[in-house]
Amino acid sequence: MNKSSLEALLDKLCSGDTVAAEKVFLQFEPYLRKVVRRLLPLHLRSKFDSADIVQSTWSDVLKGFRDAGWQFASVNQLRVFLVKATRNRFIDRFRQQNEIARRQQSLSDKALDRIPQHSQPEPGAVLQADDLWQRLQDLCPPEHRPILDLKRQGATMEEIAERTGLHPGSVRRILRNLASQMAADNHKAPEAGHE
Repeated sequence: MNKSSLEALLDKLCSGDTVAAEKVFLQFEPYLRKVVRRLLPLHLRSKFDSADIVQSTWSDVLKGFRDAGWQFASVNQLRVFLVKATRNRFIDRFRQQNEIARRQQSLSDKALDRIPQHSQPEPGAVLQADDLWQRLQDLCPPEHRPILDLKRQGATMEEIAERTGLHPGSVRRILRNLASQMAADNHKAPEAGHE
């Protein structure tokens, strides 16, 4: 686009024409993206998109035209202003991202070794827990099994009482009786082995 047609677009832009604003943006956008890319250090290229910086700047410029009544006497004056505004926006974002990048650290193999491993139960412990659960269910009357299931899921006495419609004291009594039966059953098992 030649300079005279840009001047005509600038006049329309200054009078609030949104179609002219889009055309002016399309004319300046590639140039402004180059400005951003030249300023961008290699280690931050993955954190920035030059188009985002330019669009963010252009959004503020449009507000200035619309709300503050900005006027530019020439296309060159607008270009200088856009470059300055784009550089300022980039510097602001750069400061934010550079501080974040400065705090980030890559993990070395030694650092990975210091991270605690998620402990999985031993296979024998899983078998013992399954056996214990089966014995509890065998001892538990069918009408009390929902209480046992909720307790296994980690529900509190109050939650179990609320879900089953029982009084919390009744829930405690049922679980205490079940524990007593389990203890008595465990006590009988060794004696049976001695006979």
